[in-house]
Amino acid sequence: MHARLLLSCATLALTIGGFATATQAAGELPANVLISADECARNQAAGTITYISGYGYSASAGQVDVFLAKELGYFDALCLTVDINAAGGNGQLLVSSGQAQFTALGSASDVMLAAANSRNLTAVATYGSTSPFSIFTNEAVKSLKDLEGKRLGYFINITPIAAAMLDAAGVDMSKVELIKMTNYDPTVVTRGQVDAIVGYASNQPQTLKAMGLPFNQFLPADLGLQGTYNVMEVNSKFLAEHREVVADFMRASLKALEFCLTEEDKCVDMISQLAADNNQGSAFPRDQQARTWGVESEWVRTSQYGAPGVQTIAEWESEYQMVQSFGGLKNPPPLADMMDPDLVAALYADGKLIWPEKK
Repeated sequence: MHARLLLSCATLALTIGGFATATQAAGELPANVLISADECARNQAAGTITYISGYGYSASAGQVDVFLAKELGYFDALCLTVDINAAGGNGQLLVSSGQAQFTALGSASDVMLAAANSRNLTAVATYGSTSPFSIFTNEAVKSLKDLEGKRLGYFINITPIAAAMLDAAGVDMSKVELIKMTNYDPTVVTRGQVDAIVGYASNQPQTLKAMGLPFNQFLPADLGLQGTYNVMEVNSKFLAEHREVVADFMRASLKALEFCLTEEDKCVDMISQLAADNNQGSAFPRDQQARTWGVESEWVRTSQYGAPGVQTIAEWESEYQMVQSFGGLKNPPPLADMMDPDLVAALYADGKLIWPEKK
């Protein structure tokens, strides 16, 4: 009896499974799926897509949109199975090695510097034409030239665009004491522990503004320097084998970015709640997230290169020169080898994201 029961269950499971497969093949998909059965099968065949967030649950383009695409069901609508790692600080390494498929970086120069160590990464989206970096100083520093004889803090490295700023301002770097920072508290500048820091314009300076503390800030644009804001990278081999899947991942993410640009409060609420639910609430409190997105959303809106995510070789050219002059990268790969300017551009028609409608 027991054996017959197991056989009957197995037969029933095969029958149901066969019915589901036949139903999908006939074009009958779950109500939330917006693509054809063939497209759905193609995307499912790519397996689980892993995205590595380089900076937790930050309300930044190339990050918040991926989190919300998952939360809002946009990945599901395109039959994409997406796993998000919000604790990975080594996204480039994991994506380059094929252990993950997507990650985001802060600027095109970060991509170029990474390309010196790996040729298995391709940039598919750039979210703005404004550099996210700035140099913020205590109120005694009235110009970048005033940094001579003073202490300049930095995180990881002096970014090429910050070095270009200092060069454009005529700063003699031999007269500047460089301090590698281990603390992200921006008040070390206003308290005089260092005189200035190379930081993110949407983060530490906004915190100082909210606290009402006096400081000065210098931006690349103040010195006529062109930059880029946030870049999405994909494993090059995965892109070559699953180009349509990569396109749909970006389509869903850009759909969520649209949501964040039009429903800013809801977007900030959602990403802040995700941070809290995943024990990162203290690192990404809502007020900070709102300040960050308040600045960075404008960088997306004011991009000189068209619709969100669209990138061009010309957009990267300025930073390409900077990394050679100020980033120690003497022979970088050609720009065309590091980026794909066509994939995201093809997702738009007349400046509007092409999103499938339920038939």
